[in-house]
Order: sequence, then C-alpha cells, then structure tokens
Amino acid sequence: MSNNSLQEKQNNQLAKDFRSTIVDIENKFREMADGKNVIVGTKENPIIPNSDLCSTESIFVDGVYAREMFVKKGCIVIGAIHKHEHVSFLMSGHLTVVSENGTSEHKAPDVIVAGPGVKRIAYAHEDTIWYNVHGNPTNTEDLKELEKKIIVASYEEYEEYTKNK
Repeated sequence: MSNNSLQEKQNNQLAKDFRSTIVDIENKFREMADGKNVIVGTKENPIIPNSDLCSTESIFVDGVYAREMFVKKGCIVIGAIHKHEHVSFLMSGHLTVVSENGTSEHKAPDVIVAGPGVKRIAYAHEDTIWYNVHGNPTNTEDLKELEKKIIVASYEEYEEYTKNK
C-alpha cells in the first residue's frame, strides 16, 4: 500500500470517528437542553431559535440568502450539515472551529469558505457576529423551504442527497 493510500485510509477513519463523536456530543446537548442555558436545534427545526446566547437574522437580496448569527462569548455552536459550499464572513469576534478537517481559529474580520457535508463545532471566545451566505435562485423568503435546499439534519441524509443529486 502506498503512503498516499495509507494516509487517505487514515483520514477516512478520522473523519468517521469525528462524525460519530460529534453526533454523540450533539445528542448529549439535546438531553441537557433547557431552552435557556443549552439550546439545540431539532430535526424539524435545525436552526436554533433566537435567544440571549445565540440569535439569527435573515437577509434576502436577489438570488442570495444571508443569515446573520450572533453568538455570545463562551457559547458553543454545533452547526448543521450544509449541502453546498458556501462563504461566511466573520464580522466581529473570535471563533475556534473544529471539524473532521481539523481545527482553525478565526478572528474578525475574516472570510471562511465552508465545504459541504461537514458538521462543525464553533466556540466563541468573544461575542461574535458572522454571516453565512447561500444562493437563493428562487428568491424564496420561506425559511423552511430554504433550509430544505441548504442543509440536512444528519450524515445519512447528506449521503442520500449526494447519491440523488
């Protein structure tokens, strides 16, 4: 087996291990969720509701949907799995982001390109504002409809999506 094949096999195993670990962590947060100190999205409503810890605002322009997110210092956010690559703009604050691809640190101002099919955990070292920007070719302002086009609730759903696209 070549070094490249061995490295690829190791990376695939690390990704699988990370995926099962992040799902376990998310499920533990669901068990602890009280709507005030721990807030978790659900399969039906994956984007968490607005609270003092984390809030979102939607912005619609021709062909584009942007979601502004405020995260209070000390909060952890477990993101949804996005179907498509997208760009994020860190406008203020400081985040550490962990995914199956490793750990990265971001201090505003920063631009982050996020690949599809990856769940991320972000820790806010400071009060943070960032924008996720997605295509919106139908110009819908129905968030449920947009969420169906942009995100999935599980890795299994993502695998199904990639098989059928």
